[in-house]
Amino acid sequence: MPERYRSIIDVHVILERGTEILLLERQGTGYCDGMLHLPSGHLEEGEPVTVGAAREAREEVGIRIDPEDLRPATVVHHRQRPDLARVGLFFATDRWGGEPYNAEPHKCGKLLWCDPVVLPSNTIDYPAAGIRAYLAGTSITINGW
Repeated sequence: MPERYRSIIDVHVILERGTEILLLERQGTGYCDGMLHLPSGHLEEGEPVTVGAAREAREEVGIRIDPEDLRPATVVHHRQRPDLARVGLFFATDRWGGEPYNAEPHKCGKLLWCDPVVLPSNTIDYPAAGIRAYLAGTSITINGW
């Protein structure tokens, strides 16, 4: 019998400030360095998805989010390469404590507040697909298949 299909679960946070969202420039990671991404990361074993999203935002941009303040935004089933797929759970919020800052300078070059309707051309396709789906009110999207 074939092994059960497994996928990596990612959590992404769309931080909304007025008409802008926060993007991070990747640096020194070996994956899409110089490109923009949302605060995000892998869900950890035994961790509820909203808790994981709040944790990632705290680790990457130093803010405190009450998991109850995270609204489901969209889901992206993303094929990163032929042998690797990910399920991205995107959450949105305009409520948090603290001012976002680069809390991981070894992984991030800078933070940018951007118009989500006109994303910078160097935004990674995976989070861009999630942002576009969220803006369109699409609950799930398939990307890279």
